[in-house]
Parts: sequence; structure tokens; C-alpha cells
Amino acid sequence: MDKKHTKHTNLVKKHNDNFAPNEVAILGTKCGVITDLVNEVSKRLSKYNLGYFDASHAKDVEQNTLSEYTFHHKGNLQLNTTAIVNKYEQRLQFYNHDFVFVNGNHYQGAKQILILDDEKEASVKKRLDQLTNIQFIIKLNEDSVYFDCLLERFPNIKNSTSYTINEIDKISNHIHNLIKENIAPVKGLVLIGGKSTRMGRDKSELVYYKKPQKEHVKELLENNNLETFYSVRGSSTYSETTNEIPDTFLNLGPFGGICSAFQKDPNSAWLVIATDLPFVNNHLIQLLLQKRNPSKVATAIKGKNKEFPEPLITIYEPKAYRKLLAYLAQGYSCPRKMLINSEVEIIEIDDGLIRNINTPEEFEQVKREINS
Repeated sequence: MDKKHTKHTNLVKKHNDNFAPNEVAILGTKCGVITDLVNEVSKRLSKYNLGYFDASHAKDVEQNTLSEYTFHHKGNLQLNTTAIVNKYEQRLQFYNHDFVFVNGNHYQGAKQILILDDEKEASVKKRLDQLTNIQFIIKLNEDSVYFDCLLERFPNIKNSTSYTINEIDKISNHIHNLIKENIAPVKGLVLIGGKSTRMGRDKSELVYYKKPQKEHVKELLENNNLETFYSVRGSSTYSETTNEIPDTFLNLGPFGGICSAFQKDPNSAWLVIATDLPFVNNHLIQLLLQKRNPSKVATAIKGKNKEFPEPLITIYEPKAYRKLLAYLAQGYSCPRKMLINSEVEIIEIDDGLIRNINTPEEFEQVKREINS
């Protein structure tokens, strides 16, 4: 039989809950109690980029005719927008957040925290269909009861993990685990698609350590348990089983290679490394992985005497993909420019470890240093 015709390219989708990459809806009590709980938990998890999705409780509010951006003195942004709520737009709004709290009294989250409030049985009964993935129960009072409607729908609900509303540390720790469960795995990307104009031959094939440099770098990453791919300008033999990712963003150099890797897998972080950095060693790869900060856009290496980070030995988090595409839409294809203007974890090291080799003379000099 003929394959079913598809109108659009079958791209790998970015993982999302209803509105954000990782979210939980809190419901079952007054909105003020939910807001207070979110604020207290957020203080304990402040190292993460957190969001809160709520509905306005104001009455007789006029429709916005323009979007207002108010920057406060500490750099905080207050936003009033004309945009309507839909899951696709909200996913763009929440793309950079590590975790989003949703007021479940107004919107349904993919995961839920149910607060038992004796006065809200009717409200919970109306929202039983929204309780699809309860993470844990919070009791508003020590003697809060499980409603009959809950016991009928979820016979084992009493066995669920539960806390009282005052156990903020325990609640925060549980939510912290939900955040950590969603941290993306890291894959390796070795850039071998460069033109090597100044070198006069393919820099990825140069031999510093008894094998082509591209193989040496790939082994460095694989020895740290990273599934690793080559980024190439094109491959007529490409298949899903190869370890090559051909550029689908053409003529953009390393920028295109990084975006092509994210297009292949937008749910992983990518440790990107060039082949013209012969002094990068296993210790440096381990340092980069140990210091990784997944709440930032990227974790990058910077020489102590350098002004800017080195974009071609960097862990790019999944949230970097949207940033890269946004810069591309403005006409920029420099990954360093994106790093300089984003929230990035910087690791400072000796400049010599990230010495860049570009000419035949530099290559011969480095070979003598390595073999001396």
C-alpha cells in the first residue's frame, strides 16, 4: 500500500505539558491560598526559572489595545499584553521556564496538586475530570477529609503522598524532584563541517593523538557516557542509524550545525565541541558536565583572559533552541552573540586549554608541544 500522504514535515516535537515544558496545576482551595503557597515554594526554589499562570480576578477590566512593558529598577519586567490565551502561544511564553505553577481553579495542568479544603467539596467535584495525574495531596487542616467523590473516582487516593499546608519545606522538596526529573539529558555534537580555509585541509582529519581529531574528540565525549554525533555539511548516505547529523540550516556554519542538532532532538541538551581545540581534555569535559546549570540557556567555557565565552565548547540547553532561532530571525548567525546576551553559566579556565588552531604553522607547533 502507498504511504499515507503527509502535508507537513514530520519534525520531532519539543516536549510540553499543556502550557509549559514542565507544569503543575494547584487546585482545591481559594485562589489566595494557592498564590501564597506558590510564593513560599518559589522562595525555596529561587535558583530555577519559575513561572505562575493565573487568571485575573479583577472585574470590569477594559480590553488592552496595546501591550505594555514596564521595566522596574532592578530589571524586572511587568507585562500586560493583548495576546489571547492558547496553548501554542503560552508554550512560547513559558519556553525558558524550568517549572510553571498553574492556578488549577482556572486552567487545567498536565500534572496536579490537590489541596483538601473542607469548604470546597463542590468545587473539586466539578473538576474531577481535570485530576488526571495527581502528584500529591495537601491538607489545609490536620483533619481534612477525603471527599466521597474523590474516593469513588480514586479508590486508592488515601495512599497518595500527602502533606499539611504548613510543611512548606517538604512540599518544596517534592516539587524540586519534579523539576529535576525533567532536566534534559546531554548528547555530544562534534563539529566537522567547517571549510578549514586557512588550514588548507580538513581540520577534523588532522592527527594530534595518533588518530584523526574528529575521532579523538568523539571518544572524549563517549568516554563521559554521552551519545555523540558528527555535525556535517551534508551526507548522501545519511540514515537514522548513522552517527551524523547533516546541516538542515544551510550556509550558517557552526550556528547551523547546532540548530540542526536541536531539530533532530529538541528535548536534549547538546555539548558542542569543535575539532580545532586540541588541548581540550577529559578533565575539561568532566568540569563542563559537573558545572552544568540546566536552568540557564547554556553552560560555557571562557578563558580567564578572554572577554567572551567560547561558543564551540559549550552545553546548549533545550531552551537555547528558541533563542538561536530568534537571533536567526533578526539576521544573526553567531552563537557567541546569543551567549553574550543571554543568561549563561560561565566556567573560567586557563586560556591555553582552549587554544584555537587554524594554520599549518600552528598545527606543526602544537604537534611538537604535544609530542615533546
